[in-house]
Amino acid sequence: MSATPENYRRRRRSNCIDDPMVVVEAVQLKKTPSQKLFDAAKEMFDSFVQHPFVQGIGSGELDKEKFAYYMLQDYKYLIDYMRVFSLGIAKARDMETMKMFTSSVYHTLYGEMDVHRAYMRRLGVSEDEAEFTEPALDNKSYTSYMLKVAYEGPDVDIVASILSCAVSYEYIANELVKQYPDVVDHPFYGEWVKEYISEEYGIETRRQEKLLDRLAEDYSDEQYRHLEDIFLTCTRYEGRFWDMAWEKRR
Repeated sequence: MSATPENYRRRRRSNCIDDPMVVVEAVQLKKTPSQKLFDAAKEMFDSFVQHPFVQGIGSGELDKEKFAYYMLQDYKYLIDYMRVFSLGIAKARDMETMKMFTSSVYHTLYGEMDVHRAYMRRLGVSEDEAEFTEPALDNKSYTSYMLKVAYEGPDVDIVASILSCAVSYEYIANELVKQYPDVVDHPFYGEWVKEYISEEYGIETRRQEKLLDRLAEDYSDEQYRHLEDIFLTCTRYEGRFWDMAWEKRR
């Protein structure tokens, strides 16, 4: 074959297709912002699955006093979590975004928090006691960071700040079911796992991901890195939250 410009271009295209690095880069370019965020945090998510607190839920051997402490702290966390969503409602750039944030408040208040309230009744903890529990330092630091992001940034920053919690809990619960198939039938911890593997929880998480993808659709690499920094910071806080629960930190 003669070395004409057209033949050269054909060989270049053929070589690119055969080059695995080019294929990987092409796949990466097709990924949505939410998919790229998940990939960036995947190693941390996997470490959460192996955390002794999480493994204790899976095996059913977690000390219930530790779980009670965790539920109280997480209940306090979810109150501020909804405040972050509420700031999203105020900052929403359009009605569709406003509806999405409103939906997230509803599902947290009447879905996830209902599971917490049911557990607290089983543990002999009143809603008043839960509401007035002092949040631990790690808890305060986490929610203060999310609220700072929400006050200072646009609606898409708010989605990035809340998404790590939603995605990581869904991932953790589904991985636990793979490791401990009978955990969903556990008389105590089964309800916790079932909440985060439920169809309703999955639908709400996908809605949040799609919202982020829409709001960040035309983002530059620099703008995306800003979202990634928020998401990964919140993911690191998620890890500290599990440590806090395991050690019952104040």
